[in-house]
Amino acid sequence: MSTSHVVKIVSLLTAGMLLSSSVLATERLRVAGNFPTDHSVSRAMEVFKEEVESASEGEIRVDLFPAMQLGGATENVDQVRSGSIFAVFTSIAYFTRSVPDYEAVSLPFLFDSRDQAFAVMDGPVGAHLDDKMAELGFVNLGYGELGFRHVTNNLRPITSVEDFEGMRIRLQPNEVHLQTFRALGANPVAMDVSELYSALQQGVLDAQENPYNIIASRRFNEVQEHLSDSGHFYDFINAVANQRRYNDLSDEHRAIVDDAMQTAMVWQRDAAAEEEESWRQQLVDEGMTFTPISLELRAELREATREVADSLKERVDPEFIEQVFQEAEAAL
Repeated sequence: MSTSHVVKIVSLLTAGMLLSSSVLATERLRVAGNFPTDHSVSRAMEVFKEEVESASEGEIRVDLFPAMQLGGATENVDQVRSGSIFAVFTSIAYFTRSVPDYEAVSLPFLFDSRDQAFAVMDGPVGAHLDDKMAELGFVNLGYGELGFRHVTNNLRPITSVEDFEGMRIRLQPNEVHLQTFRALGANPVAMDVSELYSALQQGVLDAQENPYNIIASRRFNEVQEHLSDSGHFYDFINAVANQRRYNDLSDEHRAIVDDAMQTAMVWQRDAAAEEEESWRQQLVDEGMTFTPISLELRAELREATREVADSLKERVDPEFIEQVFQEAEAAL
């Protein structure tokens, strides 16, 4: 074999080894979400991916699976718990059964504005919840806005507390949410959002409640007639990672992930706030009957659900619940 052939073979082998080493050195993070691709949360996932891959100069690759590509929210949480995926973007409601303390920030009519809600969640209350998640092997990477939740139904416009009587309504798997609608006389059912459209379409349920963006992006207006601006809960999303896989990252890569998520969540909060009214107008334009909730009815709904906070004290430290109320009051 000639010297030139030997040199060429050695060069090819060297190049192959370098390529193989480069591939092996690339950190791959699988991140799931259960929101439609046009939702601000799914778009924030794209921001996270771009920030991580740019800052790491290709050392970290983020593979995104939005729009329930890896199953519903419940399945995604289980996948993070097992470590089969790195992280999930979803509602905090899907962690309330593991961390009941989340229910304290899910109480009915607790917040009057998103600024008030984030003033609470970005402070000691959020830090306490992060600690609770860490005890279970999760890392909270950041909080964003799902938004104020509003009722839709196929029975009647909501003009009184009595209009909820007997209403079969889907809710997230959050005991505070379920108790709230029981207090209003409704028949709430916990159900993953992946099953909701068909349940409404088939008449198994009369109603559901979600932020305007979810109602529109999931096309629930196609199977629901009436819309109100009840705003009974303010709902957060969180990006949650598997603690072991997060800790396995180098210090440099963890810092990149943290910074990228902060950027993504700031972007998501701004986008959600800007788009809220346009989502509602879209629902009206596409045929839903919108009936605003009067100040008098809102006060009646608040009074009718006041007992929910007392019952929560059986599952969550009353001092923490009081802390949430105090911080919410201070943030007004």
